[in-house]
Amino acid sequence: MLSLNEALEQMLRQLPSPLATEVLPLNQAAERICGEDIFSPINVPAFDNSAMDGYAVRLADLTSEEPLEIIGKAFAGVPFQGNWQHRSVVRIMTGAMIPKGTEAIIMQENAKVHTDGRVSFNKLPKLGENIRRAGEDIKKGMLVLPAGSKLTSVTLPLLASLGLAQIKVFPKLKVAVIATGDELVSVGQPLAEGQIYDINSFSLTLMLKKLGCEVIDFGIIPDDEVLFEQSFKQAQAQADLIITSGGVSVGEADFTKTILERLGTINFWKIALKPGKPFAFGKLGKTWFCGLPGNPVSALVTFYQLVQPAIAKLTGWHTWQLPPSLPAITRVALKKRAGRLEFQRGFYQVNENGEIIVENVGVQNSNLFSAFMKSNCFIVLEEERGNVEIGEHITIQPFNEIL
Repeated sequence: MLSLNEALEQMLRQLPSPLATEVLPLNQAAERICGEDIFSPINVPAFDNSAMDGYAVRLADLTSEEPLEIIGKAFAGVPFQGNWQHRSVVRIMTGAMIPKGTEAIIMQENAKVHTDGRVSFNKLPKLGENIRRAGEDIKKGMLVLPAGSKLTSVTLPLLASLGLAQIKVFPKLKVAVIATGDELVSVGQPLAEGQIYDINSFSLTLMLKKLGCEVIDFGIIPDDEVLFEQSFKQAQAQADLIITSGGVSVGEADFTKTILERLGTINFWKIALKPGKPFAFGKLGKTWFCGLPGNPVSALVTFYQLVQPAIAKLTGWHTWQLPPSLPAITRVALKKRAGRLEFQRGFYQVNENGEIIVENVGVQNSNLFSAFMKSNCFIVLEEERGNVEIGEHITIQPFNEIL
């Protein structure tokens, strides 16, 4: 069996990044992946402006304690247009273009306006104080956003501040989701004896949409080899990626491997991972394939650890990465058999000493999904590791936004 890292390395080496792009208005590009390097066409700010409500001054005019005349005003969007005489100041508001010759802005809290309309100051400024310089935030020609970045509520307003009205994005990935098994029933339908609800398709669809994919739901395919093959052919014609749950084990009714070998190629079939040993990766014509285990926890873990980075590669999301792993101390003993890398569901917090402490949550069986409700991380137990005692140092992987 391949290790998780070996499997992931194989997948990412084979999967292509997208080349085609489409152009969208900026206000329709949320959560899409940027398909071009964005260089700023302007300076931001575009001109020197005031960081405070106050008074634009020249330092040479402040050598005397004599109050100074207020010669005019400058507002944001309405610059001062008059002749700025010596021994005078310009009243200025935050964001207003500074008058030519301004050497500092004195905030209004340090000013006293006299009854005759003149002003004096109780604190003298330094050269350049309270002045925002042109290009201080973004300089013209600067790389603002590299291709492969996600367009978010932070990056899109930044691009809007450059005056951009549209942007190239990579196409949405079309993903076919197929659940397999006679025992499955769609959510909302009545259960017959021996049946269970298909939560894998439901959870996969939710996570795929968070990853910006277009989901094509093929529903539940019963354990029938002919229907399997028909569904695979239909999905292959419509999707860039097919994801199945169930049917990748070795039971008599598990036809996925047979169909894959007939219609395409299988790159690998099993990985040294718990939960999630039966995971398949291959290709049907031009369509990529990921086969997940049927148990809900196994399906989620393999999607999170393997399919999620694969989708990032296929969608051109080059800046994607999992949250960094963190060192932690376990508050409970953890059962583990050496031989496979194991991901247990855990809950971590920081104690009064600033240490990260963690405990596993609920029974870790691969068919018991409810423990995810109380979890905020995976406890990562290395392949060679056995049982873990209270107080031992371990590694955790905090969940990212899809969970």
